Amino acid sequence: MPTQLDPVEVLVVGSGWAGGIVSAELAKAGHEVVCLERGEEKAIEDYMHVKDELRFSTRYQMMQDLSKETITSRHKRDITALPVRTQDDMMVGNDEGGGSVHWSGATFRFLPYDFEIYSQTVEQYGEDKIPEGMTLQDWGITYDELEPYYDRYEKTAGISAEENPIGPYRSDSYPNPPMVDTPNIALFKEAAANLGYHPYQHPSANITENYENPDGQTIAQCQYCAFCNAYGCDYGAKADPIVTVLATAKETGNFEMRAKAHARRITYDGEQATGVVYVDTATGTEYEQPAGVVVLAGFTFTNTRLLLLSDIGIPYNPETGEGVIGKNFTGHFLSMMGARGFFDERKFNLYMGAGALGATFDDYSGDNIDHTDVDFLHGGEVEIRQYGERPIESNHVPEGTPNWGRDFKEKSIFYANRNLHVRFQPGTLPWVFNYTDLDPTYTDMYGDALLRVTNEYTDQDKNLIRHGIDVCREVLEEMGADIIDEDEIPEEFDNHYSGGHYAGGAIMGDDPETSAVNNYLQMWDAENLFVVGASAFPHFGNYNPTGTVGALAYRAAEGIEQYLENDGGMLVKGKAANPEQKA
Repeated sequence: MPTQLDPVEVLVVGSGWAGGIVSAELAKAGHEVVCLERGEEKAIEDYMHVKDELRFSTRYQMMQDLSKETITSRHKRDITALPVRTQDDMMVGNDEGGGSVHWSGATFRFLPYDFEIYSQTVEQYGEDKIPEGMTLQDWGITYDELEPYYDRYEKTAGISAEENPIGPYRSDSYPNPPMVDTPNIALFKEAAANLGYHPYQHPSANITENYENPDGQTIAQCQYCAFCNAYGCDYGAKADPIVTVLATAKETGNFEMRAKAHARRITYDGEQATGVVYVDTATGTEYEQPAGVVVLAGFTFTNTRLLLLSDIGIPYNPETGEGVIGKNFTGHFLSMMGARGFFDERKFNLYMGAGALGATFDDYSGDNIDHTDVDFLHGGEVEIRQYGERPIESNHVPEGTPNWGRDFKEKSIFYANRNLHVRFQPGTLPWVFNYTDLDPTYTDMYGDALLRVTNEYTDQDKNLIRHGIDVCREVLEEMGADIIDEDEIPEEFDNHYSGGHYAGGAIMGDDPETSAVNNYLQMWDAENLFVVGASAFPHFGNYNPTGTVGALAYRAAEGIEQYLENDGGMLVKGKAANPEQKA
């Protein structure tokens, strides 16, 4: 039996942006908050002077240990899923701050179209435009309703950017100016403008000026050191939970971080969540922590798996379409695809950079193009990034070059600063056959079933990315590339989960029969349980998810405060709420 602990007011599982924002807001409001973090407690000092490619880019020290817990994966429903064990095939953050510490810093807003995608698609093109088996649904919230929360997140994180010239309404400007305009980024923007597009500098959490956020936390100025993605920032210049919301929560005196706390179950009495059972991984002792409010704020996989292991909500059944937990699994599976240009005359300094240093244009994003006569829905943003090349990872040569020998050596040296990648990041739409459930065979080190991912590429995915690659080639031609190699579209999903852009499983909406949470991310099946993170996305927009995760976390925090102040109750009534639906 687990050791029983004294109850706490609010218990948060996960310390990334989602859990950090909720923890900070509730602790500032005077509530007692305990946060369970599976990994170790961390500070900026832990990342100082450790720009080590082998340690972080090759050996993935900041990522989850897949030998102890992973997922299983398959690309068809009728085959056996196998565990993902190769570290570079799955990059899920670990330790305090989670994936929000090793992230690149790209911070977008989803489009108004995304939040009302079903309604707007039917209104514009008719219901027949939605393919059979595509499970599009509105989010139960509009862009205008979420906009103030986007603004709050961007000011907390100090986002540096210039405004999207064709973007949606903003109530205020970005808090910091955009990052520098390097020669290759300027070349991309000039080419895009020449083609009639509307380029702008990437919105970035790599901060361009020393900045004090509304909570009084200071984020330093970016040094363009090139070690962002897969690294913690030793300058404290990349907005992350450690330097922002977790620091704010700790200063209140109402917050406790419990590191090395692996959550195994949410305890549930059939009506409400009563707490969390977790293991102290340092001692092996199992505890039960009762709580008045439970907040699941882990990664998409974690949130969905804990709900399934805890028998909360009805698991999704792909055969009948009934149930909601595990439904609408999506992700940016093809997001790094585009075209690479090689230049004979132009030379660029690619070894300085930052995670979100770059430029993009949105002329093909969302519903910015007319979909009447194309064979796909949604769209994508076209971008160039200057991450900062690292010598071990980067060795690009034109297709057809041998992968060893004199020719390879000569071309790898010649093109080291003469190649640029333009990529297309597409939206990903949900299907009845793409979902998550508990694996019937494989378990973790505690004997708990692993989460099983079933994902299949569709013609929708391939047609959209084919369109995007064509646009990338067009831009590179205008940039003057001498050789252009297009990325090859895979025929089947390759069970690869790097990048961290995965969503769904506990999706939001206004109908308990088709969604797990309402627009405050409050569970329909347990009013004191809030599930915060990208697990709430009913589909994946064509932008990076963090800005939307942050906005929804502020929305959820506001809802939890209302719940506590009003002594309970469902914050948003479902249009088809039915008490008998509860599992």
